[in-house]
Amino acid sequence: MKVIKNQPIPSKTECAGSLRNVLDALYVLNGKWKLALILSLVQSSKRFNEIQNEVSGISSKVLAKELKDLELNDFIKRNVYPTQPVSIVYEATSYSLTLKNVLAELSSWGSSTGKKLNKACGRSLEWEKPRC
Repeated sequence: MKVIKNQPIPSKTECAGSLRNVLDALYVLNGKWKLALILSLVQSSKRFNEIQNEVSGISSKVLAKELKDLELNDFIKRNVYPTQPVSIVYEATSYSLTLKNVLAELSSWGSSTGKKLNKACGRSLEWEKPRC
């Protein structure tokens, strides 16, 4: 392994392995909403409408699909309570807590990138794609 400025350069094999790992993670967490939904549910358990109100911009149809995907991949748990009417509450699983560091790093990166884009675009970006 070569070293440049005290930073090792990964070998071709190590790089290919890292790329596969990143692609696997992106496959499971693909889409605009999954990480936002996990973050919302890590904070507290919520009902469908509470999630939709907190994660602004997501449609009911997309939210339902994303919640099913997250449940399938064991990131969230869907609890059905036999009340009248039936009450459904979604909660984060311990598996979703393994993303804690990833979410913290993305938040930090997003904050610095948002500031950079705000300077470049000359306006505040709130949950929209930059249109510079």
